[in-house]
Amino acid sequence: MRPGPRNLITDVPGLKVGNSEDHAVKTGTTVLLGARPFTAAVHVMGGAPGTRETDLLAPDKTVQEVDALVLSGGSAFGLDAASGVAGWLRARGRGFVVGDQRVPIVPGAILFDLINGGEAAWPDGLYQRLGAAAADRAGEDFALGTAGAGTGAILADLKGGLGSASVLLPSGHTVGALVAVNAIGQATVGDSGHFWAAPYEMAGEFGGLGPAPRFDASQPPRHKGGPGAATTIAVVATDATLTQAQATRMATAAHDGMARALYPSHTPMDGDLVFVAATGARPLVDPVWDTLQLGHAAALCLARAIARGVYEATPAETDPLPTWHARFG
Repeated sequence: MRPGPRNLITDVPGLKVGNSEDHAVKTGTTVLLGARPFTAAVHVMGGAPGTRETDLLAPDKTVQEVDALVLSGGSAFGLDAASGVAGWLRARGRGFVVGDQRVPIVPGAILFDLINGGEAAWPDGLYQRLGAAAADRAGEDFALGTAGAGTGAILADLKGGLGSASVLLPSGHTVGALVAVNAIGQATVGDSGHFWAAPYEMAGEFGGLGPAPRFDASQPPRHKGGPGAATTIAVVATDATLTQAQATRMATAAHDGMARALYPSHTPMDGDLVFVAATGARPLVDPVWDTLQLGHAAALCLARAIARGVYEATPAETDPLPTWHARFG
């Protein structure tokens, strides 16, 4: 396996990503759009999720495809970003047909970035505007690090960020990941700059430092401290043809990548969540073996994307924590 040409989730044909930020508030939104509606699923492992329209992603629900997926900062306020995306789509004739109306289906998830050094007050309608702006900027290339939903993200000891990665499978399928890293714990090992995801790194994409020296697991993990101030939210995508049930299994497997890259992960204070987007452009050859490989690749890409998000973060005034490069670069 090797990364795709961009090493981004947009290596999956037909997908675009857009970012929008407010650097004064230190928050932002990231939108994943498809050229057409795509099969979607979700799996939640964290104890404090914040979501919109995730119930309809269960395999037994009527609507089987969605128009976009949204990751946003802003805690519960950030759920408004998906409304901005839905309005943007409706204005362009996209959405589920109900009589003479179209209703865009836009599930979303949020992270908490309200105490990260940004301005505590913001104008009404901020997140709707961020959502619409992110949709308007969607393309195959997009910024990582301090961008989009990762703009105000922080970890226990470093600034977080937006990450992405991809891989091409021998079956011909492509898998990619997109993640906003705002975990309660660490992405690096102890006091070192070595990433927990180092064994899965490809082509030096987050520094090429390799695994850290032996870690003393008897020590308690570092964390932010207070409840409700974390969450890592992600999308993994593929061009494979998947049912919602198969996509849900892929989302479940992808959480292994989060556990490999963050220490600790899936805590009661994190809202850790993974969406899946499957465009259906490439049928499965072997439904059993191919779905196994897709789940493995999703976990691999997500671990790498988490490390890239932290590695690519850039400094800004009033940041409460340093970036990876400021501390280790």
